[in-house]
Amino acid sequence: MTEDKNNHEKLKELSTDLGFSLFGVADIAEIKHEFNLAKVSVEKFSRGIVLGKRLLDAVIEEIVDRPTALYFHHYRQLNFFLDRGAFLVASKIQELGFQALPIPASQITDWKKQQSHVSHKKVGYLAGLGWIGRNNLLVNPDLGSRARLVTILTDMPLATDNPLDLDCGSCRACIGVCPAKAIHENVADFDHWLCFDKLKEFRNSGVVGQHICGVCIKACPGFNR
Repeated sequence: MTEDKNNHEKLKELSTDLGFSLFGVADIAEIKHEFNLAKVSVEKFSRGIVLGKRLLDAVIEEIVDRPTALYFHHYRQLNFFLDRGAFLVASKIQELGFQALPIPASQITDWKKQQSHVSHKKVGYLAGLGWIGRNNLLVNPDLGSRARLVTILTDMPLATDNPLDLDCGSCRACIGVCPAKAIHENVADFDHWLCFDKLKEFRNSGVVGQHICGVCIKACPGFNR
């Protein structure tokens, strides 16, 4: 087994032991120009490790047409889990003599453009964990959009996973239920502004303390379940 493959398997095993549901490694060369990071970080790292954790179905099923207080709590707990796990994996990489930069699971740098330091879903796509669906989220064949992601950038030699040659196909479950009417037939036509306006409305209602929804996540449970 080559060093790159061996490192991949070691980190995957560690991630599974920590309780993660998804693990993938991406070659990030083609999306580095999109990163909102210091130039030294952009140049230093060549791999993106994406870790994912499945949401609890019972929490998601409580959602009807807007986020719930239970979902808000679940969302925050998941982010804590993701950030803690990414820190532990990054620390292990550093112990092995390489550099690693964990990117927070939910630290938005520009709410209007809905951008963070790194797009977890784009790295996840390149890491073979799913595709970008009509709902503008990563869709995994087994979990749908019912997973949250976190990314670790590293210079560790790692074998990469391949993007999946899949898409939403004939599934349009998220289009009709979107409370913002932001989701359309063509993935490229997703309306970020309508989505953001609805997220602000939910936040200002006092039910949740962040810009979250969850309706399209509920509508996308995956193809293999």
